[in-house]
Amino acid sequence: MTKKILICCCIYVITLMINGCTKLEEKVLDESSVTGLTDTQVAEGIIAPVYAKLEDIFMHTNYFALQEISTDEAILPYRGGTDWGDNGIYVSLHKHETTSTDPNVRSTWNHILQGISRAITAINTLPANKDANAARFLAEARGMRAYYSMLTLDLFGLIFVKDDLGETSKILRGEEAIAYIKSELLAIEPVLDNTTGPGRLTKAGVWGLLARLHLNAAVYRDVYGATPSFKPDDMEKVIEYCDKIISSGQYALSNDYFSLFNDNNHTNKELIFAVDQRSNLNGHNRMAYFSISGDQFPLPAYTGANGTDGPGITPDFYQTWVTANLPVDPAAADPRFYKQNLSIYSNPADSCVDAASFNINRGILRGQQYGLIRKSGVFLKCSDGKMLVGKLFYDTRNKPTLPVNFTESIDFTVAGSNYNTGYRVEKYEFSKTSVSGRNFGEHDIVILRLADIYLMRAEAKLRKGDPPAAALADVNAVRAARTVTTPAAPLTSITLDLLFRERGFEFYWEMVRRTDMIRFGKYEGSWTEKTNTDKQKRIFPIPQTAIDGASNLPGYLLQNPSY
Repeated sequence: MTKKILICCCIYVITLMINGCTKLEEKVLDESSVTGLTDTQVAEGIIAPVYAKLEDIFMHTNYFALQEISTDEAILPYRGGTDWGDNGIYVSLHKHETTSTDPNVRSTWNHILQGISRAITAINTLPANKDANAARFLAEARGMRAYYSMLTLDLFGLIFVKDDLGETSKILRGEEAIAYIKSELLAIEPVLDNTTGPGRLTKAGVWGLLARLHLNAAVYRDVYGATPSFKPDDMEKVIEYCDKIISSGQYALSNDYFSLFNDNNHTNKELIFAVDQRSNLNGHNRMAYFSISGDQFPLPAYTGANGTDGPGITPDFYQTWVTANLPVDPAAADPRFYKQNLSIYSNPADSCVDAASFNINRGILRGQQYGLIRKSGVFLKCSDGKMLVGKLFYDTRNKPTLPVNFTESIDFTVAGSNYNTGYRVEKYEFSKTSVSGRNFGEHDIVILRLADIYLMRAEAKLRKGDPPAAALADVNAVRAARTVTTPAAPLTSITLDLLFRERGFEFYWEMVRRTDMIRFGKYEGSWTEKTNTDKQKRIFPIPQTAIDGASNLPGYLLQNPSY
């Protein structure tokens, strides 16, 4: 079906946004605009653009930046004093000093609202379509509108509601916003099935989103409250929807943790809802190359496919791994931390590797890095034709004496901003089927997976005061599942603080950290280069362009407090 969707997309059965997305207005290209197509082609061409915005949202400088660099997991200094400077937006984001003119905030806002607008177009267009799948596509469009609304509620504290394309959207916040999203998801659930995932919404996807909504409802009702008030009814709903997914038997925890983020992960049974990035959907590799060094080249076929020396993990986050596993190194204690693919790290003599079997290491990368050596634009080879693997230096940065030796220390000082500072994260695999190396990634980007269902259920049980044994069993089920190597040892006790730590181990770099930190009361804490305790920074500023675009409607779109 994906190839058909691409064909239809290519003939521009899409929506065009105007007025900076604030009023969600668009130009509708209806079925009469695409003569010669079957009802099936038209229906697929209408629903495809609704999902297509996910790839833009889940870019390294959009949703990832907002959800990760603002937290204790990721930090991005001016590399070498200049690179990734971008007028200080990543420094401000990490320090909770973001402004309403931040381009990453604006881009994320625009992409999400474009997704909502495309969903509204589909909702208005699909009822006239006679294809057998049109009713399900209509339900998916409503579900995607609800999902995009969850993003705006979580990031900006509001949602936009309208059904008619000619209307001005109604803005809802707090309880009203929660009730609207919930009603939309409940309305579509009976129409969906569980056969089209993970790249499209299914019943299980809706159950997972409902669980996530109920779990965070206490924050959404009172985003600036001193302590979230978790209602027992909400926690019961979290458990109910998580039970539905787990008992469905359609999903399974993966025994290989990093296979969840492999190039070919679309069929992994742990994935429930994800951004479908298979080649004919024009995906990207940015989740794979953002963090690693500019002198790390994961693909022997592409001498231009390297890292960007982007964010590293903070020493604070790294130390949570160390403390939890003492006296054992976290790489040996927990298979989620690190996966060695290059044997040269343990056997220095293994310096020649077949191109077909070359893979860089995965997870949290520390210390001296080894890999393909590029000189004068080509990779060096051994005498037998294999790829030469050796110690890496910052040749691409014109610093050939600076080793690619990642250090725990990273901060905003001159020394702490050097190219080699900070342990790096290579969670997603570089696409081996890419036609350009850097772009057109194949891996699905995870939105919701089964491990999250187990840990949400565990959290809901703890928050409603159930005996901790059941929550502990859920946490240990996830830890025990990663059996491709020795799994992490089971925990002997569980508290909310330990569960927060466990979520960090399981979901690092998966764009849930900010939401988790707010829910667990950690977002106003102090960590590397961040001391701001302003609770009004829990949500981001509405972009100034959006405020300006709505200026003809006095009082319609108000800036969030403190911005």
